[in-house]
Amino acid sequence: MPSTVTDRYRDKKAVIGVVGLGYVGLPLVREFCGAGFKVIGFDVDQAKVKKLMAGRSYIKHIPSKMVRDIVRNKQFTATVDYNQLRKVDAIIICVPTPLTKAREPDLSYVLSTCRSIATRLKKGQLVVLESTTYPGTTREELVPLLEAGGLKAGKDFYVAYSPEREDPGRKDFSTRTIPKVVGGLDAASLEVAVACYSEVIDHVVPVSSCEVAEACKITENVYRSVNIALVNELKLLYDRMGIDVWEVIAAAATKPFGFTAFYPGPGLGGHCIPIDPFYLTWKARQHEMATRFIELAGEINSQMPHYVVEQISHALNDRKKCLNGAKILLLGMAYKKNVDDMRESPSIRLVEILRQRGAKVDYNDPYIPVLPRFREHDLGRMKSVPLTATNVKKYDCVLIATDHDDYDYGWIVRNAQLVVDTRNAAGKVKRGRKKIVKA
Repeated sequence: MPSTVTDRYRDKKAVIGVVGLGYVGLPLVREFCGAGFKVIGFDVDQAKVKKLMAGRSYIKHIPSKMVRDIVRNKQFTATVDYNQLRKVDAIIICVPTPLTKAREPDLSYVLSTCRSIATRLKKGQLVVLESTTYPGTTREELVPLLEAGGLKAGKDFYVAYSPEREDPGRKDFSTRTIPKVVGGLDAASLEVAVACYSEVIDHVVPVSSCEVAEACKITENVYRSVNIALVNELKLLYDRMGIDVWEVIAAAATKPFGFTAFYPGPGLGGHCIPIDPFYLTWKARQHEMATRFIELAGEINSQMPHYVVEQISHALNDRKKCLNGAKILLLGMAYKKNVDDMRESPSIRLVEILRQRGAKVDYNDPYIPVLPRFREHDLGRMKSVPLTATNVKKYDCVLIATDHDDYDYGWIVRNAQLVVDTRNAAGKVKRGRKKIVKA
């Protein structure tokens, strides 16, 4: 069976199904269509489906022209009709895996997707989970649901795990050029999954099991979380010592070995680093082990927005002003520079804490004209205010939360009364340095 199935991928006859058309799913659609495959995209959000079928992208780094072209060429169809799953050869799951309020894994999106697949599953199909999760999820949670219809995994259909490694905004790597780790439920599943991805990814990295692939992704995110927590803690210490942590990191980075530069910030953002390490801490408790490094890193990183607000309060006090009633302009609602992605952005928490302390907060972000509705935050329908000299001058403090390249930091410093910089964005500004407070 595998050789017959794999031939369909090599001959580009396979139809690819992508479930979840967000920051992970849509780039995959682009790559499969670009390689000559037909793709059906599935999403529960009718508004997203309508936009895509009208040729409009809702993600900054996915051009609308590309969407229009693949829709016009009938390579791509977006739908909310999960019955269309019967028409595809591969089903790639790219749905969110958030945390509950108790910081435990919330697999509800993955599990509901699998239930939808199970009632429509047919022989020979490949099911791949790309959503980040703890080791054991694919084998322990997905396979029983998928087999509920009577088909047997590894025999009648194939199952694999391949972690997404998207990094929105990067120009040096793309979905195609980032190596793709793939772990199969068994040898046959691995063979089919590798055949599928090899047609669209330059370098596929097979590993021995789904569990290894799951652990690979979560290890990558734990590594980043712990190292960011380290430099965040160093920032707190060096601030008390009157030392610029950014200068320290720049100096340390001149060593050609033994040091990798990580940078502090106002907190963690994106869907991976603030969330995924806690999937592993939860799983570790099942094995009667405490993951102290991971939990301490999470504690440090989650406190950074509070530290930033304290720095704003101190800076205002030094100017005989009070945070309560102060007018704050926050620059950058996205979680990182040059993207429109707000997932877990520390800016959201900054707005909440500043409001709790009595400040009046506006924001500007060239990529986010209006704040979307959030499941767990109520910021209202805030709109990006124009970044004009008149506007900037009227705020008691300008807070640089995200260092978009679009901003002219010298101009901002010249026009602002006070600048609190969490990203060292104004580090090279010469004029008006007394206005700048690093946080």
